[in-house]
Amino acid sequence: MAKFGAVGGAGVLVNLGVFNLVRHVSDLPVVRASIIATVVAIVFNYVGFRYWTYRDRDKGGRTRELTLFLVFSAIGLVIENGVLYLATYGFGWDSPLQSNVFKFVGIGVATLFRFWSYRSWVFRAMPAQGAAAGAAPVLRHEPGEPTPRQRVP
Repeated sequence: MAKFGAVGGAGVLVNLGVFNLVRHVSDLPVVRASIIATVVAIVFNYVGFRYWTYRDRDKGGRTRELTLFLVFSAIGLVIENGVLYLATYGFGWDSPLQSNVFKFVGIGVATLFRFWSYRSWVFRAMPAQGAAAGAAPVLRHEPGEPTPRQRVP
């Protein structure tokens, strides 16, 4: 959970940074600027999750993994930007401060969904069968006999 939080925290900074940069240098509406920032953060987060947070997870089926990551990230994008859309166009809260606050709230709500979905469906734990096979030589160890790691060729 700590590694997820570290990558996610950096992703939040990327998301908010790109959001504010796009808003500052362009005339794009707030939600479009937010969608661009969210997409940049999704790419950043995938790299961090795959190669650091969940590097010990099952690496088989990268196409499936990436597809699921993108599907769940898209759902998170809708959640995140739905909160911002509601605040901006539903309640008229569209000052720069309000936009950042509701962008942050949207990120928080979407993060709960993303944590569950990435951990459960995208970056799955190694199958128990593979883990048990690796432990089999140790489990078959006879008392007084050196373990496979203690044997010298």
